[in-house]
Amino acid sequence: MSQEEKFKKVISHAKEYGFVFQSSEIYDGLSAVYDYGQNGLELKNNIKSYWWKAMVQLNENIVGLDSSILMHPKVWKASGHVDAFNDPLIDNKDSKKRYRADVLIEDYIAKIESKVQKEILKAKKRFGDKFDKDEFLSTNNRVVQYQDKIKSIHLSFSNALEKDDLLALKKIIDDLEIACPISGSKNWTEIKQFNLMFGTKLGASSDSSMDLYLRPETAQGIFVNFLNVQKTSRLKIPFGIAQIGKAFRNEIVARQFIFRMREFEQMEMQFFIKPGTQKEWYEKWKEKRMKWHLSLGIEKENYRFHDHEKLAHYADAACDIEFNFPFGFKELEGIHSRTDFDLANHEKFSSKKLRYYDTQNNESYIPYVLETSIGVDRMFLAVFSNSLCEEKLEDNSSRIVLKLPPILAPIKVAVLPLIKKDGLPKVARELLDKLKLKYPVSYDEKDAIGRRYRRQDALGTPLCITIDHQSKDDNTFTLRDRDSMTQVRLNEKELIKEIESKLLVKF
Repeated sequence: MSQEEKFKKVISHAKEYGFVFQSSEIYDGLSAVYDYGQNGLELKNNIKSYWWKAMVQLNENIVGLDSSILMHPKVWKASGHVDAFNDPLIDNKDSKKRYRADVLIEDYIAKIESKVQKEILKAKKRFGDKFDKDEFLSTNNRVVQYQDKIKSIHLSFSNALEKDDLLALKKIIDDLEIACPISGSKNWTEIKQFNLMFGTKLGASSDSSMDLYLRPETAQGIFVNFLNVQKTSRLKIPFGIAQIGKAFRNEIVARQFIFRMREFEQMEMQFFIKPGTQKEWYEKWKEKRMKWHLSLGIEKENYRFHDHEKLAHYADAACDIEFNFPFGFKELEGIHSRTDFDLANHEKFSSKKLRYYDTQNNESYIPYVLETSIGVDRMFLAVFSNSLCEEKLEDNSSRIVLKLPPILAPIKVAVLPLIKKDGLPKVARELLDKLKLKYPVSYDEKDAIGRRYRRQDALGTPLCITIDHQSKDDNTFTLRDRDSMTQVRLNEKELIKEIESKLLVKF
């Protein structure tokens, strides 16, 4: 199955099973805006809860904040967003479609990388256990040529981005003969900058209204509240402020389902540190964040670090944790050493001191900041797309199963009476009432038991409990595991213990 076909199945499954819907679908939808259905909402909330536990609950020196979406317009002037929050825009003259120039080049590189991966897979099949990946990458002529081409593009690409050289970006697109994905045409306009912020107004009338922006990121709400939080919590540096919230960007091209949207949610943490310690903390948070991702049990090869080609105006170091989505490796989480840019600029524009007083050393300074920022929607897509698979069974039938990490699954346990009579629903309901105090549970008595198992597999439910006639006699139940499909007979006490062990949080 091609990557494109797999991605189409992801989108189709998300709608069919109540995870993600197109916004305003009955009015033909709104481009790049999506709604989360009943199961998608639960999965999304579980992702946020898992992040919050790891970031705030388990760290004594990190606290939370919920800042407003609307902020004083000077905030965005101080942060640099008014002047520098731009993307390079390019139009195709034939298709009339608009693209980000940098993304066109990144997609071109990704296509070459996918060719390398295909060569690796072919070689793995050919050589089996004898396959040496490192040796293959350094000796296979075709692969070496691909890698040399990638390096060459990266070099000119990073130089162009570093200098904000739009003419150089356009030359790369022309030299590589990059075509419009819609029309196949290479007839491009010149590249120009495009500001991504959504404007709005505050006030009862047009004469007295103030021009505002919907926030394009959640970080600035943390920075302007830095002293409020520090003084009221009495935290000493190093400490962090975490926030989960909506952000809005008028993306040139919002695509790839929920990967790039105009309204999205971020999970960010700004960690305030003493100037001069940023390199140490940068490496620590890279390690901690990767450990969090791997704690979900997703294979390590799906993740990689990628250093930024061009550093943002506020950073002295930056990298992304990239994930292998169905359309290739793309940014999932950013880790940035933001220096003192934000606090220093807000101090300058507001004329209010934003300094930390170190009582131990009797000194006052503007802290440096280490940021970790992950998109909730991208994390949702990463987990969802990685979990969806089709399996061939021993009887030559197949099943669609969503192998979500159990801790993130919308429904943890499904309670299924074998039939709708003989008092089995009553026994099932009694067990359900005990379980739902602790876990999100589902009750299903419609259709044959096999069909109900398949339905729960497709929803990602890790455990199913079947109540049969024996359950009435000896209070034992059949517990079925989603991934292995194994079934064990347990009494109620054993059942509760087994469920608890399967659904433990494992950071």
